[in-house]
Amino acid sequence: MSDRRIRKSKQALTAALIELLQQKEFRSISITDIVAVADVNRGTFYKHYTYKEDLLDELVESVIIDLRDSYEEPYRHVTTLIIQELVASAVKIFDHVYKHRSFYQLISNSNALPGFQQRLCNELQNLSLQDYRNEEARNAMIELGINPELYASYQAYAIWGLIIAWIQNDFEHSAHYMSEQLLKILNQQSTFRPTHE
Repeated sequence: MSDRRIRKSKQALTAALIELLQQKEFRSISITDIVAVADVNRGTFYKHYTYKEDLLDELVESVIIDLRDSYEEPYRHVTTLIIQELVASAVKIFDHVYKHRSFYQLISNSNALPGFQQRLCNELQNLSLQDYRNEEARNAMIELGINPELYASYQAYAIWGLIIAWIQNDFEHSAHYMSEQLLKILNQQSTFRPTHE
């Protein structure tokens, strides 16, 4: 089987699994269901996977890997990332979400994959913590009296909140617009002062 045919078969199986997860719980989905929706035979499934859990694991892992790559994209060509100098086109996390929108809609609107939202936030938190992996950046946070772990958690859940709002609004705005908004929020945090009357 050529690489292209393997890729097409795996994409069909993945799309079928996501479609089925929108209809019922994972434990209720059979391999027969998956191959019927994917329009492939059981032999094709078993060439790539032993169990349906293998397909799910591969799906989740591929989304996580792509999330990491998307988050790290602005860092690829610089030694020090300065948020104020970052342009929206360099922020790829919303492109990632849109690319995997059926998956993200599934996990945000159902309990199809319990625990995945938490896993995603943990991944975002770990990625954010990497921003403070060098001693200078970490010490600067500590000097301001800010716990880097708590700040990373705050950032992770803020990003996830923007993603959820975007999904709930049926991707009303473009990925570029969402990246612009994220940068504006990050750049304005220190100057915006809400008032209470």
